[in-house]
Amino acid sequence: MEGTKENSALKCIPERLTLGITGILENMPGVTDVRLAEREPAEKRNLLSWEQKNNCILPEDLRDFYLTTDGFTLTWNVKLENECFPLGCMTINSVGRLQPLHQPTPVFSLPNAPSLADLDWEENSAECVTDSSSSRGLANATTLPHFDSRSRIFELDSCDGNGKVCLVYKNTTTGVVAQQSEIWFLDFSLCWHFLTATFSSYYRLMITHLGLPEWQYSFTPYGPSPQAKQWASLYQPLTFRSELSLTHSAGDSILNKLDPTKAFKAKAKVATPKKKPSIPCSQTSNAKSQNSSGKPGVAKR
Repeated sequence: MEGTKENSALKCIPERLTLGITGILENMPGVTDVRLAEREPAEKRNLLSWEQKNNCILPEDLRDFYLTTDGFTLTWNVKLENECFPLGCMTINSVGRLQPLHQPTPVFSLPNAPSLADLDWEENSAECVTDSSSSRGLANATTLPHFDSRSRIFELDSCDGNGKVCLVYKNTTTGVVAQQSEIWFLDFSLCWHFLTATFSSYYRLMITHLGLPEWQYSFTPYGPSPQAKQWASLYQPLTFRSELSLTHSAGDSILNKLDPTKAFKAKAKVATPKKKPSIPCSQTSNAKSQNSSGKPGVAKR
């Protein structure tokens, strides 16, 4: 009897981890091969070792997550015209792969090659402040992370090469244990975009977006690519937030408003005066006769 209860409890763990999203995906048209990689819980000594090594305290919700499963990977494919290819991917790195963010070592490294810390300065950081964070009323988003010792950054998800989702400890001091953390997204241009203040909020956000490609770019001013928007509108129509919601005060969409005078750099045509239509001589003489005598075609003697 106890063994049956334990087995049922183990079966409920994947359902609780995915918040029931696997069943929703399996019922979507064209979705196949929904896979959740089952992992053992992380050991407490590994969590303590990570905190001591990096001089950071894991947030409580992330610690509880790792004590449930050491990382998370859920993938699903889509079938179009009898051909399957991977589309959705939700990933949370394990404790062992929760490594500090660093610049990859180039194949031909130079002695004075710049690092990420060398590219970090105040002017560049100010330019990377996003409007999407301020529009959501996030005061903490104005204080951006730094690549130097002022912040401690750890990679949660590589986003399949489309950027990086990071666990960020800001305003850190050398030798002092960091405790407060946030979740940020680092895009290709090395600009930071605030996602959530807690790991739990980010996890729900990831599940809600179904792990679709480039969903993190929905929280940037420029948004995902057109192809990613098409996938989102197909499999996530209710929660998809595209630029179509941006309208003028009159309510007209600002998208696809083509102004030919601005889009096409052609020379302006010089306006030519219209020529008056020529009047035959016979009609002119008849008109003069009508004006002088009051009768058409009769000339005044």
